[in-house]
Amino acid sequence: MILFSIKRHSANIIHVLFTLFCLVVAIYIKNPHLLNGRAYTTIMLVSFAMMGLVVSFRTIKKNLLQLFILFLWLAVLGVVGFQEYEFQSRKQFVLNANGEDGQHLAKLGQHLVIGYDRADNIRELVRRGFIAGLFVTRRNIDGKHYEAVNAELSELQALRQQAGFPPLIIASDQEGGPVSRLSPPLPKQAALASLLTPGLSEAEIEQRARAYGLSQGSAMSSLGINVNFSPVVDLKPEQMSSTLDFHTRITERAIASDPKTVAQVALAYSQGLLAGGILPTVKHFPGLGGVAEDTHHFSTRLKLPLAQLNTHDWYPFRQVLSQTPALLMIAHVIIDTVDSELPASLSEKVITGIIRKGWGHDGLLITDDMSMAAVYDLGLCKSSVQSLNAGIDLLLVSYDWEKVYPVLACLLEADKAGRLRNLSRSHTRLGGIKLAGVGH
Repeated sequence: MILFSIKRHSANIIHVLFTLFCLVVAIYIKNPHLLNGRAYTTIMLVSFAMMGLVVSFRTIKKNLLQLFILFLWLAVLGVVGFQEYEFQSRKQFVLNANGEDGQHLAKLGQHLVIGYDRADNIRELVRRGFIAGLFVTRRNIDGKHYEAVNAELSELQALRQQAGFPPLIIASDQEGGPVSRLSPPLPKQAALASLLTPGLSEAEIEQRARAYGLSQGSAMSSLGINVNFSPVVDLKPEQMSSTLDFHTRITERAIASDPKTVAQVALAYSQGLLAGGILPTVKHFPGLGGVAEDTHHFSTRLKLPLAQLNTHDWYPFRQVLSQTPALLMIAHVIIDTVDSELPASLSEKVITGIIRKGWGHDGLLITDDMSMAAVYDLGLCKSSVQSLNAGIDLLLVSYDWEKVYPVLACLLEADKAGRLRNLSRSHTRLGGIKLAGVGH
């Protein structure tokens, strides 16, 4: 009898713990970390909840603990249902927006570059001008021939042109080496660091880097791309990547540790990209070589002295930006000596204070992916508003791309409430972007 009682209570405890686990997963079901298994996880949660409700309801008179479990399963269903309802409501609000709301969304959409899964899912956003551009990566080209990718991108540009909106920014990460999102179908090139063969003169290195950029840019442009999120000008750290660095892996992507060498290669490479019809993007300001954690998953801080950053880490950024029309990508890193509270991508002290006023730079600024935990966990809506108010021109929403709907709905609400400011200068910068290969 005692053994039976112990087994029964153990089963109940396991049931409670499992139900609490399911409730936690339900709360975070829309988090970007769960994107890959979100559909299956949602189905499983609903299935478990339905089965749990049946079991709990049948045994509720025999064991009052089942009443608590029943309420937990109801909570799981309620949370999953509410999250999906909230998302679908915002999505339908955006897609059905007309009149004044539609006009506002077309204006606000100038600030968004998004990833996507299938072209069918983003045609309406493209046609109505609710986005400025697209980010093309492996999920968009796996299993497709070169001609199919080119036809898809050309069709989206044609749709844009027919609607009377400016051409789409169509960007990708084609750095060479480990980050080559378009290879295949494009040829894969070794990392830029491979150009630094010992014994070569500066002129020879520059010539190789320019030829590398021209070759890469020409291939990308022919495919239908017009912006490359490259070069990486973060300085190569001396130590290997931290155990908490799962995706950034700057040691494998950086050109060199010497800022002058990085600037020399990055500038010549960027000039080659431009000659091939591609706008370069220097990244990731303020520099990921000096941080250990991965902003995809964690908040991280750059603790280097400001004087060192200005003369050392930021030297390659300023050299390339002062001599090309390259975009600048802002990472979600907190610069302790400038703003100890907000990531650089949200900080007015960093973006307006340092880049705009301190450097006198009036080029286009784009964030790293807003679905990264370093900013997403601060609140996607709040972070998007803060970033634009700080002086950012383009918000990148690439990995969990459907977050574009809550972002657009949030920006519209903020605009109506007068919480968005200083966008006129940004619109001027965006209107001046020169994309090769497409008409204006």
